[in-house]
Amino acid sequence: MASIGQIVEQTPSNEVLSRAQARAMLVPDCMVEAKRIANTVIAGWHGRRKRGIGENFWQFRPYTEGESLSRIDWRRSARDDHTYVRDREWEAAHTVWLWADLSPSMMYKSTLAQVSKESRALVILLALAEILARSGERIGCPGIMEPVSARNAAERLATAIMHAPQAEGLPDTAMIRGQSDIILIGDFLDDADAVMDRIGPLGRRGLRGHVIEIADPAEETFPYSGRTEFIDPETGEKLVAGRAENLRDIYQRAYFARREALGEALRRLGWSFVFNRTDHLASEALVAVHGYLSGMPAQRAAGGPA
Repeated sequence: MASIGQIVEQTPSNEVLSRAQARAMLVPDCMVEAKRIANTVIAGWHGRRKRGIGENFWQFRPYTEGESLSRIDWRRSARDDHTYVRDREWEAAHTVWLWADLSPSMMYKSTLAQVSKESRALVILLALAEILARSGERIGCPGIMEPVSARNAAERLATAIMHAPQAEGLPDTAMIRGQSDIILIGDFLDDADAVMDRIGPLGRRGLRGHVIEIADPAEETFPYSGRTEFIDPETGEKLVAGRAENLRDIYQRAYFARREALGEALRRLGWSFVFNRTDHLASEALVAVHGYLSGMPAQRAAGGPA
């Protein structure tokens, strides 16, 4: 998405350094916000727990003929006329790969939003890491952090992001094996076919994928009028519109057609797709992705305003 503003002339090395410093200052605040949001939704997040061999109590259920008598909970059974078995919980550590686009287009923030797309992507990424880590999952970030199973995985990921080199586009995913989940967060403003050319091979390798599109409200509503200069933050290309309001209908048709085409292509691949506006609650995206991870698809809509 082309953003509005002035281009600051910088050498490539200074630009990379400036971006790294800006990200390093942003991440700690995003970590604080991620923990706050994670705490608001953690009560409804149960990972992929199921009955099996383990140490944690899962549930009581009626005894079935043929089961081992050693599994009967005699204390619970003595409370009424039924015989109950104590089931234990099985928790198989699962690898979930998290990735957020940190390219220049993600720095965009209009006057209609309180945070940039980059800030929202980092908050969702770190909140997911926090919640998944509490559920006992292994968390990894391709090209930035190898999978770890630890309660402080979100903090470790935040530190890794602060020291990660500048990168654009999807990372190298050769290290990711099947039977894993991968969650991709970005604005995905390229043509849907171009995005699917990069994402499609992951799905065909057996990865379960979930895409979260981050959008600034101005990118949907196109609130510009009069003479307006648009600047592509990644190429520096400029477009000057004498009467920007005349472009609104054409722009919005193209914008929403791209989103619909991307969502449909992802669903055909068996992946989930949700979008989140930066003037809406970040927790809406977390709840939606949790639904897909748990096998209970949620609504695709971004939800109500913050």
